[in-house]
Amino acid sequence: MTEKVRVAIVGCGGIANGKHMPSLSKVKQAEMVAFCDIEVEKAEKAAAQYGVEGAKVYSDYKELLADGSFDVVHVCTPNSSHAEISIAAMEAGKHVMCEKPMAKTTEEARQMVETSKRTGQKLTIGYNNRFRPDSLHLHKLCERGDLGEVYYAKAHAIRRRAVPTWGVFLDEEKQGGGPLIDIGTHALDLTLWMMNNYKPKAVLGTTYHKLGQKENAANAFGSWDPAKFTVEDSAFGFITMENGATIVLESSWALNTLDVDEAKVSLSGTEAGADMKDGLRINGEDNSKLYTTKVDLGPGGVAFYDGSVETDADIEARQWIESIINDTEPLVKPEEAFVVTQILEAIYESAKTGKAVYLEEVFA
Repeated sequence: MTEKVRVAIVGCGGIANGKHMPSLSKVKQAEMVAFCDIEVEKAEKAAAQYGVEGAKVYSDYKELLADGSFDVVHVCTPNSSHAEISIAAMEAGKHVMCEKPMAKTTEEARQMVETSKRTGQKLTIGYNNRFRPDSLHLHKLCERGDLGEVYYAKAHAIRRRAVPTWGVFLDEEKQGGGPLIDIGTHALDLTLWMMNNYKPKAVLGTTYHKLGQKENAANAFGSWDPAKFTVEDSAFGFITMENGATIVLESSWALNTLDVDEAKVSLSGTEAGADMKDGLRINGEDNSKLYTTKVDLGPGGVAFYDGSVETDADIEARQWIESIINDTEPLVKPEEAFVVTQILEAIYESAKTGKAVYLEEVFA
């Protein structure tokens, strides 16, 4: 590995500009040397703002991969091309950071994991919510056993009216779904990670298209076009694990509710419980009395946050680059992200068939 980790960005749209490129620009050991987008003007703009002198610009990712003057590819394209580009990049000898969700389908996600194993290239998925101070602290408590056996959990991804109306978010063909695969994926990843449980047994799911056809609807990002709203507006899943644990997953972009939470978890264990409803709260019983504790997550209280102003996306980028330099495992392992995709696909399948979907372990 050279002194600098050379990064290529494939897809220079919203998530690249809002997260990947700004965070990578703060990592001293990284430099962005190539940019690709089917709308080449976006790649040119990104190169001018974030690239090193002489950064290269492409409109075809295959031409970019043939270049070879970089070490890492960040895949920031619509969900339908995550697997295709990630697999091609690993085959070309590049490490890959793929934005969430891992892929549209379980089969695509499986191929991504297997390609990483076969080629020896690192693969991670952009579940940046793991790097929040509340997430990091709660995970440490779970690891230490403070909650005991976590046997019931809720994964929260509920918006009242915040339907993304730009890009391809409403296009089922390119995205694979709506709020479930977009924000539900973050909540489910957090939940599985906290529980350290990646063995789902059965899934029962429902999806709804109840509000997406409303004209001139109130929405944080402006009214959507009902004709283009081809994905669900809300989705829910009931997941049982091999060890008997239960997870309830709730997701929506548009739902008539005041109970709004996004990328949060609630956990119930044999020793204590925890939730992120009003900050990070721990609840339990001590000396025959019930208690609730709200954790102070100010600077200095959480790993990586000792007075730092890094965002979760900044920490994600730094930890990823350091894992390449030091040849260590990234925090988000591809096998874990695979299970997230497996469960999401099962929820969609169950919603279509009206039947429970039983899952088999793919990776021993």
